[in-house]
Amino acid sequence: MKVTINDVAKRAGVSIKTVSRVINNEPSVRPTTRTRVRMAIQALDYRPNLAARNLAGTHSYSIALIYDNPNAYYVMDLQNGILAACRARGYELLIHPSSAKSPSIHDELHKLVEQSRIAGLILTPPFSEFPEVMDTLETLGVTFVQILSTQAADQLEDNCIQVDDAAAAFSITRHLVELGHRRIGYLYGGIEHFSTLGRLEGYMRALQVAELPVDDEIILEGEYSFDSGVAGATILLESDSPPTALFAGNDEIAAGALFAARMMNIEVPQQLSIAGFEDSPFSRQTCPKLTTVHQPNEEIGRCAAELTLERIHCKGGMEKEKPPGSITRRFTPRLIVRDSTGAAPKQASAIKAQPASHKKTG
Repeated sequence: MKVTINDVAKRAGVSIKTVSRVINNEPSVRPTTRTRVRMAIQALDYRPNLAARNLAGTHSYSIALIYDNPNAYYVMDLQNGILAACRARGYELLIHPSSAKSPSIHDELHKLVEQSRIAGLILTPPFSEFPEVMDTLETLGVTFVQILSTQAADQLEDNCIQVDDAAAAFSITRHLVELGHRRIGYLYGGIEHFSTLGRLEGYMRALQVAELPVDDEIILEGEYSFDSGVAGATILLESDSPPTALFAGNDEIAAGALFAARMMNIEVPQQLSIAGFEDSPFSRQTCPKLTTVHQPNEEIGRCAAELTLERIHCKGGMEKEKPPGSITRRFTPRLIVRDSTGAAPKQASAIKAQPASHKKTG
């Protein structure tokens, strides 16, 4: 038989209304009573009907994630982190993929907030970087938290989870410089993202600190995709003065660059070093495995959800139940050195591409 709120009230020795107050995190319940009710809920494995809670009261128990990102691994990790935080606080997650280029995005947000009765929103790039989107949400009076690059804000705002892309890109480029590379190419995509600008900034700053020239000829814009990595790497490696190392704006681009090098019979890392960004499954499934930076997307998602729920509770005047530990507001992806980077070749000519038909056998 399905456990009901009546069963919980009977076991805890309280009224149904008191159980409802505990479930809804209302402040007017004594700590000892609250503990007794929660123990009853746990013992009976009672699960409140979220839809009924949303319809019965003025407070919603759902938050939404808005995203436009072709990287499925990024989205899945983010969702897992957000879901963990939501379930711990009795909330549900609404997933809302959308197009950042859609002219009707503001109408979408209006319908989402009004029809779904969400309590708050988590915005990922590029939505989190659009001032007009923030204006719309503020007009609607809905709580929101932004996940964005540190390059998108002058300071750490109280509704932001920031990722220091520039510092991470600096660490990767410095790693390549320390391996003796003096000609380091950069492949990137999505210039409309502040994270792209941050990674480009970190790359250029590392070259400047090492007193190396920033050569526009080996910096190519493309897309955050495998095919773009293949195309960009092919252009650079077939040039008259190819780089001895490639830094890619994400792991998919890096995997594409690795594929291009293999097709040209260029050995990695003996002749060419390749590094990616984000530590996605791509970085561990290639051969050799990719040097990259680990971006803890699941943890970022969890912190974004916890911050959203904290702001919702503060705004609603409800009892503030802080999650265990402090909420991390700023993340710097950490360098992970694997097999795709090594010492620079002693002769630049050593990395000259060869036609695939010249590949040795036996």
